[in-house]
Amino acid sequence: MQSNPMHPCGLSLVMADITRLDVEAIVNAANSSLLGGGGVDGAIHGAAGPELLKECRHLGGCPAGEARITKGYCLPAKWVIHTVGPVWKGGSFGEDELLARCYKSCFSLADRYGIKSIAFPAISAGAYGFPMQRACRIALSE
Repeated sequence: MQSNPMHPCGLSLVMADITRLDVEAIVNAANSSLLGGGGVDGAIHGAAGPELLKECRHLGGCPAGEARITKGYCLPAKWVIHTVGPVWKGGSFGEDELLARCYKSCFSLADRYGIKSIAFPAISAGAYGFPMQRACRIALSE
């Protein structure tokens, strides 16, 4: 992944296994319990090892639109930022705003921890049913 030196912030779009990326932090599209699940969430928990689950238990969950940070344990990434995206209910229940808050919360934690490189999955665009193009538009606007 390369940054454009002409811009203060570089953006690369890649299709890859997020658990293998050489970045400072990866974002986990988590469920509200933070205790693992399917998809990206399950892959991250599986690759990070049991210590991640142990730390997540101490966090006590996370509401939609917010984020929490843990160590990366066995992952190449030093940090995992867990965020809970909205379940798509047709677009009239504040889903866009909640998804935008996910990204803002993740960037806020990244800033607080001095994280300079971060990888995101398509939050809410899988099992949570958020339309992919709409989710991408929101992600890129944040």
